[in-house]
Amino acid sequence: MAVYGLALIATAMGTHFALLKYVGGAYLIWLGLSMWRAEAKTANPQHTADSTWTSSFLSGLLITLGDQKAIFFYLGFFPAFLDLSAITPLDTLIIIAIAAVSVGGAKLFYAALADRASRLFDNRPAIRAINICAAWVIIAVGVTLLLKTLLEA
Repeated sequence: MAVYGLALIATAMGTHFALLKYVGGAYLIWLGLSMWRAEAKTANPQHTADSTWTSSFLSGLLITLGDQKAIFFYLGFFPAFLDLSAITPLDTLIIIAIAAVSVGGAKLFYAALADRASRLFDNRPAIRAINICAAWVIIAVGVTLLLKTLLEA
């Protein structure tokens, strides 16, 4: 949906589509700065509810599908790396497969390691370092998008 929506917007906006790229880049930079400034908090849950595999899977799936930040991320990410006016149905299937494997695989990997990692990173300095590293990556993608858009103009 994001690919076809962006292709439609790119066609309708013509040369003004660069404005949307600037907004996407600025959003990524803002997201990175917010992460950088965020307070490092340790997670010490007092009570964890018992859940079944099915309920955990459905909760994760629905949260992922309803994540507006992911939609805005793709809004900022796709125009930087894809020519949206030339996407074919096969390209769409390839993008969906890559996203499903990469996002789904990463989430499964993170879920499997979450318990062990929570013991290792249950201190504020470690959490702060992780936030700063992630913030730099997000800011770098936003800057790349803005620079690429400027160079295309």
